[in-house]
Amino acid sequence: MWEKSMIGLQSLIKKSTPSSFAYISEKLGNAVFDKMDELACFVPGMLALGSSTYGPGEAEKYLSLAEELVWTCYNFYQSTPTKLAGENYYFRDGEDMSVGTTWNIQRPETIESLFYLWRFTGNKTYQEWGWNIFQAFENNTRIETGYVGLKDVTTGQKDNMMQSYFLSETLKYLYLLFSPSSVISLDEWVFNTEAHPLRIVTRVANEESGNPEEEYLLQVIPPHDVM
Repeated sequence: MWEKSMIGLQSLIKKSTPSSFAYISEKLGNAVFDKMDELACFVPGMLALGSSTYGPGEAEKYLSLAEELVWTCYNFYQSTPTKLAGENYYFRDGEDMSVGTTWNIQRPETIESLFYLWRFTGNKTYQEWGWNIFQAFENNTRIETGYVGLKDVTTGQKDNMMQSYFLSETLKYLYLLFSPSSVISLDEWVFNTEAHPLRIVTRVANEESGNPEEEYLLQVIPPHDVM
């Protein structure tokens, strides 16, 4: 399933002009559009995680693509006056990227990918990018009672809502981005799509027959037992 999905993904990768930002074009039916949502910025983290299961050659291929895509995602943030990303971006010849839907609703996907790339490469650049994004949230969305989204990342106009996933995902991945790798080690834990850590455990698949084959299981652990 992974290999087949990667073939499909790679067929949608394009480069912008003039700066050669790699992006994932959007396919609807038989039509392909030069548009990428911030939601798709989980992909670099997925690729980094997937690369860890390959030997050096294949691993480098997936990790290199992850690094290209996360650079694009980071520039979704850097390209606006508030340094916060809009909901989606269009890529037109000679224009690189331009923001489409201009709201920011505190999404975690780019931070998630920065976390995975930091864990797998040790490159402190990803921490620096994460810190810059956090500062943009602090400067543009912090209010007396918490944080809110933006109606428009080009003007800084605020909305009046803090998303639940801002705490459970966005800030969690930011915290982990600056934590030692031993904190929720990726050798022992896997995160679901809502950033809940599940412990990886093994057991003998067929204890009655004595078959030594192991199967991997996921065990839900209460949050207070993780940190």
